[in-house]
Amino acid sequence: MMNSPDPLIGPTEIPLRAPASVTDLTASDADQVERALIDASVRVPVLLFYATAIAWLLLGTFLSFLASFKMHSPDFLSDVAFLTWGRIRPAQMNIMLYGWGSMVGMGTAIWLMARLCRTTLRHPLLLFVGGAFWTLGVFLGVIGIFIGQSTGFPWLEFPSYAAVVLFVAYSLIVSWAVLMFRFHRSDPIYITQWYLLAAFLWFPWIYLAAQVMLFIAPVQGVLQAAVNWWYANNLLFLWFGSLGLGTAYYMIPKVIGRPVYSYHLAAIGFWTYAFFASWTGMQQLVDGPFPAWMVTASIAAMILCVIPFATVGLNHHMTMRGYFPLMRYSPTLRFTVFGAISYTAFAAIGVIISLRTFTHFLHFTEVSVGYSEVGLYAFYSMIMFGSMYYIMPRLVGREWRYSSLIKIHFWASAYGIGLMTLMLLAGGFVQGLNMDNPTLAFTESTQSVLPYLRGRTLAEILLIVAHGVFAYHFILMILGLGRAADVPTFLNPLEPDTEELVAH
Repeated sequence: MMNSPDPLIGPTEIPLRAPASVTDLTASDADQVERALIDASVRVPVLLFYATAIAWLLLGTFLSFLASFKMHSPDFLSDVAFLTWGRIRPAQMNIMLYGWGSMVGMGTAIWLMARLCRTTLRHPLLLFVGGAFWTLGVFLGVIGIFIGQSTGFPWLEFPSYAAVVLFVAYSLIVSWAVLMFRFHRSDPIYITQWYLLAAFLWFPWIYLAAQVMLFIAPVQGVLQAAVNWWYANNLLFLWFGSLGLGTAYYMIPKVIGRPVYSYHLAAIGFWTYAFFASWTGMQQLVDGPFPAWMVTASIAAMILCVIPFATVGLNHHMTMRGYFPLMRYSPTLRFTVFGAISYTAFAAIGVIISLRTFTHFLHFTEVSVGYSEVGLYAFYSMIMFGSMYYIMPRLVGREWRYSSLIKIHFWASAYGIGLMTLMLLAGGFVQGLNMDNPTLAFTESTQSVLPYLRGRTLAEILLIVAHGVFAYHFILMILGLGRAADVPTFLNPLEPDTEELVAH
């Protein structure tokens, strides 16, 4: 069995037992004071990272709607150069990757590292300067794409001057993470720390490697495509995947007040994930002009990723066993468990579409877009939303004001990403079958996916609602207009058999 992270239960979690003695109560009070000091020390940088991430999220969601609409109505705003699909789509994708996804992940990691290291914030200037430069880098990159300076490599479209700023910014942030871990006072090191430290060290490796091989000392010919796909898959797995899994490993045990089911499963999941995930990406190049061993090794690595996918999913499920009814009340638990379940779906889809039987007719379709949406939104973003619902009250000293807004956010997000995934996967499958049919013209295969693209636009509207509501609720918290109460904001009224489990 593995010790629960930050094991003493705060006022907004669900405890398993009351303090057994005055000594326990005193120790609990001391730990609560320590946690309060830690939260106060990281308040400003975490709120800055979160606020900037939400601003990028709103912009990225709006651009995503425009890009989706233009897929089935290409004449819309077609006379404005910087609003063509070829600029909106890469700008939107990079905003979601480096603006929303990376900044919310780093903000959450800052809080988690401070809590799990059990030390107040050290070297805050590194975070402030790093965060400011990161925001500047994303801004310069987006402007560069809109004025036609995109590199043309998916997920790396930012011009070189923006990439340099991002790398300098990240160097400062990762330096903070390493220095922070040096002062950790907790023993043992928790699974969450494994994933967070790994993510912080993996990102500069894959980002710098891709920049060198594509722009600084570029490889020639088709090898550029191999490097590009390797980077995209590793960014999704080693950066966002590690941040998401590390956060889930903290939030689920913390909210329900029980330790992770198995330390050994967690260790197996981490090390197999670290080894196999880094080999993936080039399964997208089936039937391309590449050495057979390169594509086959990537396919084999993706199949072997079933090991970490299964162990992590089993560990989360067994940890939650008997506590699933609490999702009715806890916002953090509802979002995090949704993300954890989506991780399993993401894994299954990834393995299936990596097989040669499917890849040869699916990898030029909307299926690959749907797959990335499951990973970036259904898995990663939903876990980040859950973490923000947990962390924000501890930073601002108030609870979320309206449970109704939280429910709107959850259901609009869940239905939005569910509908989007269904439309992209089903539409891509139909599109692939038609493209593989020699009796059909290419235009017919293109037209066959149009109804699904319209369905995707409807999903984008749901996500605009979800993110708008969340941003409004977040602003209320920042302005100190949340509920001044020790009792958390529950999604539904507590039932009699549940009240005794909830801390007041």
